[in-house]
Amino acid sequence: MAKLLFVMTGASYWTLKDGTRHATGYWAEEFAAPYRALTEAGHQVVVATPNGVVPTVDMMSMRPEMAGSAQIALDLEAIIRSAEAMRRPIKLADARLEDYDAVYFPGGHGPMEDLCVDADAGRLLTAALPSGKPLAIVCHAPAAMLATRIHGVSPFTGYRVTGFTNEEENAVGLGPKARWLLEDELSDLGVDFAKGEMWKPYTVVDRNLFTGQNPASAAVLAERLLSVL
Repeated sequence: MAKLLFVMTGASYWTLKDGTRHATGYWAEEFAAPYRALTEAGHQVVVATPNGVVPTVDMMSMRPEMAGSAQIALDLEAIIRSAEAMRRPIKLADARLEDYDAVYFPGGHGPMEDLCVDADAGRLLTAALPSGKPLAIVCHAPAAMLATRIHGVSPFTGYRVTGFTNEEENAVGLGPKARWLLEDELSDLGVDFAKGEMWKPYTVVDRNLFTGQNPASAAVLAERLLSVL
């Protein structure tokens, strides 16, 4: 049995460029699909957040039209409600890479508010890259890579990655309202940003780094993690 660390946003809103707060958190599918796949395979999941706050689900992700159907929305809710790890997160500052076999960052817009500037997220990511341990990051969670910069330089420079695209952000109407866009910032970080079709599963593997473009990619990332654990 492997022990996995899920690093999750503690934010319940995302500050837009006009100063207003857009209600958000983590995206249900991006937690629930991998959590179910990994725990059903017998693996243990520990959740860590900034300051150990209980993560907030983005209620938009629980709507049937966003989840895919009313039944899928109910299934997501059931998984989240049953996840004891979600109710008892540890502080991200206390998370030690050596205690885990793999690390996973679910997305949602929340990481665009907190993990992108969180020193502990940056520390963990910086340690994970050379460790050889599987590191999986999906959708908006690659924003945490921005916290790895020291004097403008990131260890992710040169890695091939994907994440939520400008096209997808514009399609949901938030592109013009955002202070910055994930695809732009990651490209400025010096990564090789790859992308597939909007809303379709798309994943990229570069060494021990596994990234997914959007919510639909979370289940595929879980399969890839299971294949290497």
